[in-house]
Amino acid sequence: MVARRDLGELVVEAARGDDYALFTRLRDEFAFAQVMDICGVDFPERAARFDVIYNLLSVTRNERVRVVVQVADSVSLTSVSSLWPSATWWEREVWDLFGIPFEGLADHRRILTDYGFEGHPLRKDFPLTGYVEVHYDDEQKSVVYDKVKLTQEFRNFDFLSPWEGMTTLPGDEKARGDRK
Repeated sequence: MVARRDLGELVVEAARGDDYALFTRLRDEFAFAQVMDICGVDFPERAARFDVIYNLLSVTRNERVRVVVQVADSVSLTSVSSLWPSATWWEREVWDLFGIPFEGLADHRRILTDYGFEGHPLRKDFPLTGYVEVHYDDEQKSVVYDKVKLTQEFRNFDFLSPWEGMTTLPGDEKARGDRK
């Protein structure tokens, strides 16, 4: 475990496996009674690909702490929802958007993406266009999921500003005194 001050805020880097004991101690001994946010960061080039960041608040101490836990792809973290029930929402969001599972989390339903959504959109290797596109089909009278078709028409783009070819702009006649 490594602790440092970053921009005046305490940052603790905890090892996976030691994190739950640290969270229990932070809640019980140091009065960090609220989890404000849980989010993820993707570093695909690292072996422990993800950082899961817990932002905790102690109202009585008027202090915040950020706990960073590194985790590899497809490796689960212990859920902190038993310590802070509001963490359920944040853990579901991290699972939905990054694919990081939480052991002990009672509800692993998607929270921000559609139920049939494939993949996890905040991973850096997720395609920018997604895998499917959704539209309403008037003939079928329902929402239709189609595979993404990336069609690119070849165009000749004129990169000049539309203003560069104009010698007289609207309103110039007033500045020159040619008013009628």
